[in-house]
Amino acid sequence: MFPQCAPPPLRGREERRVNREMPEIHHARRLHPHPRLPVVTAPGGTYNPGMSEPAPLRRGWTTGACAAAAARAAATALLAGRFPDPVTVHLPGGQAPAFPLALRERGEGWARAGVVKDAGDDPDVTHGALIVSELRRGAPGSGITYRAGEGVGTVTRPGLALAVGEPAINPGPRQIIAAALAAAALETGHGTALDLEVTVAIPGGAALAEKTMNARLGILGGLSILGTTGVVIPYSCSSWIHAIHRGVDVARAAGVTHVAGATGRTSEQAVQRLLHLPDVALIDMGDFVGALLKYLRRHPVERLALAGGFGKLAKLAQGALDLHSARSRLDGEALARLIEDLQLSPAAAARARAGAGAGEALAVLPAEERPLLVRAVAERAREVALATLAGGTAIDVMIFDREGRLLGHAGD
Repeated sequence: MFPQCAPPPLRGREERRVNREMPEIHHARRLHPHPRLPVVTAPGGTYNPGMSEPAPLRRGWTTGACAAAAARAAATALLAGRFPDPVTVHLPGGQAPAFPLALRERGEGWARAGVVKDAGDDPDVTHGALIVSELRRGAPGSGITYRAGEGVGTVTRPGLALAVGEPAINPGPRQIIAAALAAAALETGHGTALDLEVTVAIPGGAALAEKTMNARLGILGGLSILGTTGVVIPYSCSSWIHAIHRGVDVARAAGVTHVAGATGRTSEQAVQRLLHLPDVALIDMGDFVGALLKYLRRHPVERLALAGGFGKLAKLAQGALDLHSARSRLDGEALARLIEDLQLSPAAAARARAGAGAGEALAVLPAEERPLLVRAVAERAREVALATLAGGTAIDVMIFDREGRLLGHAGD
């Protein structure tokens, strides 16, 4: 397939130029040097109001951004017969990084390009991996469709952001790829109504996926293509916790009495809309809910909202204060007992007991039973948070789905 395997036989005036050696990554220099284009440059401003980093780490680009860059190059080659190198992609946050191509091939009705991922100073398993996008013309009216190539996984369980059977190319990267394809079409004079089949591959991705939680989540065959913003923000644990503390300090100094800690961007945006909170009240706690709660115990505010997805907050409900998948695990047996205590569907309890993720167990429940489980998890998460705070701060726990819809909450 890509590029270790033999390519399709050459036909006509096909062009083929492949870099078969994976470029070595040196953090002392930029991966994508170019005299005029902003490449692998940290976005302006801080990621969270109140963040202060004495020695900022170098940011990088997600697999989704790399796939989009490769897709734009391949689209240009398919539509206009040439590969732009470097190729520029415009990201949701306004960044416009340029990527050199490590792979370029094209033939009759197809083109593919590859970009080497630079994750900056983040210890990402995909750092240095080749991200390949292959484009073929689709059936008229089919729009943009996606396929999993070598090393990219397929969703096999419910409860994730993608339907069962879909390639593990998350919604955020799909939007970035679609925008990159539209830009290529406009640039080459083809309009924006595209019918293209996009196959994303990561050679060696199946082996890399063994170092991740993909198999446990039901994503089989390889890695996921991730990245809502396209930017990798490298935090060590200490620097992230430092940012949490500084966020609380700035909120208190601004006279804010109601803050919200969120596990991710979707829940952060959702809780801000729901509670009408200013930006300075938002604490990007990520997985470090314990760090936020313990700091607030010493530096209290009147009210705290904890916002996140069902899976993360189910672990908090079981007493975990670090929600990262490498440092805490959902207790499936405990979740199964909770489902049974609530007299909900035995099928959901069986799935939880069998080691399914929290999202899958929730998805198995009939629609009318799901709010009961979400409410129970929110209540237990609130009890854990209150016990950790051991102070006068009022706490609300809000559980959102991946579209930012409120599934349930617990609080006064």
